[in-house]
Amino acid sequence: MKQSILSLILLCALCACSSSDDEDVKDMTYPEISGVGITANPTDCQVYHRGEVIPFSYVFTDDTELGAYNIEIHHNFDHHTHSTSSVECPMEALKQPVSPWVFNQDYPIPSGLRTYKSRVDIPIPEGIDTGDYHFMIRLTDRAGWQQLRALAVKIE
Repeated sequence: MKQSILSLILLCALCACSSSDDEDVKDMTYPEISGVGITANPTDCQVYHRGEVIPFSYVFTDDTELGAYNIEIHHNFDHHTHSTSSVECPMEALKQPVSPWVFNQDYPIPSGLRTYKSRVDIPIPEGIDTGDYHFMIRLTDRAGWQQLRALAVKIE
């Protein structure tokens, strides 16, 4: 009797530790930001003007499921870098910001998608400092992995 109970407990413990082919595989892959199949915008070194719109357009993909994305725009008057591009754009002289543009917005991606074509029109304010800016795209998948793309643009 004791041996039967011990065998039953051991069997239950083994069943609890066993794996199944039906279990979800953990997502260990970064999502991707791409311009494949579309005209990606913005791209490095593009010039925009105050009062205009930046027509943002990229394709996002993930092997499991996408989560959300963020767009951030900030000045680069001090010539700092985010090291995601090998393209070097001509830059203005160093300067102190007076009225720099700062944009930071999160955008959800509908649940269950592995591919998403993003499209957002971002109005450029009239009264901002002109000069060099960084356009940052952060893409996060449902598991929390993040991909970053930093682009250098100019506002005139």
